[in-house]
Amino acid sequence: MKHLTFLVILTILSIAACTSDQTEQPAIEENPKEEINNEMASGEKEDENSEENVDDSASENDEKSSSAPTYIADHTKAIEEVLRGIPTQYIDYAKENFHVAYQHTSHGTHVSRGVFGLPDYKDGDDELFGISLNKQENGKLTFYDYALQSYAADGETATDLSADETGFIKATRNFLDDPENAHVNVIMWSWCDIAGHDVAGNYLPGMTTLISEYGEGGSKIGTGSGQRINPVYFIFMTGHANENNNIGEGKPANQAELINNYCRENEQFCLDYYSIDSHDMEGNYWEDASDDGYSTSYEGNFYKDWQNSHSVGEGYWENKEVPDGDVMYGAHNTQHITANRKAMAFWWILARMAGWDGSPGYYTGIY
Repeated sequence: MKHLTFLVILTILSIAACTSDQTEQPAIEENPKEEINNEMASGEKEDENSEENVDDSASENDEKSSSAPTYIADHTKAIEEVLRGIPTQYIDYAKENFHVAYQHTSHGTHVSRGVFGLPDYKDGDDELFGISLNKQENGKLTFYDYALQSYAADGETATDLSADETGFIKATRNFLDDPENAHVNVIMWSWCDIAGHDVAGNYLPGMTTLISEYGEGGSKIGTGSGQRINPVYFIFMTGHANENNNIGEGKPANQAELINNYCRENEQFCLDYYSIDSHDMEGNYWEDASDDGYSTSYEGNFYKDWQNSHSVGEGYWENKEVPDGDVMYGAHNTQHITANRKAMAFWWILARMAGWDGSPGYYTGIY
């Protein structure tokens, strides 16, 4: 009974800490989708940089150098060298063929605001990483923000993965079964505070069920009654770091390990919030890190220090509330680097889903 009471309190505190940051929920607009052709490209495979000062538990959450395909967008993928190494035909394919529906509260803005700011980073990024908010535009990635919460079942909450641990399942079904969303083929849900939630009992089984229904070859994919033609990719996420409280059962590091292990074993893509929050730009792991780059062991904020030693356009970009909108940090952040890195991880996943094997310039074909 004490354990149950503790979990209930944790959940209530978690919900209270996460706010929507949403001013309105725009309607989804549709335009005809154009087909694109992808040219062949080739290049040499490069080994991933090894990280320093990482203990065994941390390195279990990160992808190792390997000839096998990788699925976890951790801190080793969230760097500009990797972003610039993505062959452009995969980025172009993602923009023309993927239509993303994203549901989150405040911490989830780390991805969206980073993605919205990236087009203003360097010359050509406005075309390379073009983003279209809540409508389809040729040459831009379709990104429906706060897309699924209105599809929650009666009596359930579906604002993020933490508010109602199983609410995302029915909300996702309702959204994907709506004919107006027939073109949407990427679903992404974010956590608020993952600590204390039943990842193994609710999140992973729920995602497994949705994949079996709406993924490639799923029971709801087809031309029959109640089916949709377009199969769906589901992007997994780990939870953000909690200052001085990441280690132990049910805490962010442990939860991230559960999710990442599942994704490796089942070849599913995961955006690893925890890894990005807990590693500085040199790859050093800080197990006491916060969701803002602060670490007592580091004696400061490693992301602020990085930002202060670089300049806008040279090392980082300013995150935006909406594309071409006001400059704004990711929620709970006091610097741009956290959201920058999560946006880079997001584009890495899209390129991998488009068929890229993760090696610069190496083409495997769309799958």
